[in-house]
Amino acid sequence: MDNTSTIRQQLEEALQPTYLSVINESNRHNVPPDSQTHFKVVIVSAAFDGQPLLARHRMVYRVLEQVLAGSVHALALHTYTSAEWEQHCRAAPASPNCRGGGQ
Repeated sequence: MDNTSTIRQQLEEALQPTYLSVINESNRHNVPPDSQTHFKVVIVSAAFDGQPLLARHRMVYRVLEQVLAGSVHALALHTYTSAEWEQHCRAAPASPNCRGGGQ
C-alpha cells in the first residue's frame, strides 16, 4: 500500500473523520519523481472537540507513528472540529511553495 492510502486508512480507522483530505505534495519539492515524502492532511473529527491544537497534532502523530518513521519527510496538519471547519468555510490554507531544499 502506498503512503497516501496508508495515511488515509489509519486516520479513518482511528479518528473517524467527517472530512479527510490526504494530499501528496512531494511533486512541489526537490525529490525524485513519484516520491511520497511530503503530505498535507486536512482532517475534521469529533475526536478534536475540546482539544487544543497541540493535542490534536499529537493524536495524529500517534496514529501515523509507523508511517512517519519510514519515508515520510514532512506532514502539514490542518485539524478542525466541525464548528471550526464551518467557520473556515470548509477550506484549509494553501501550502507554501517549496524553498528549494537541496537545490
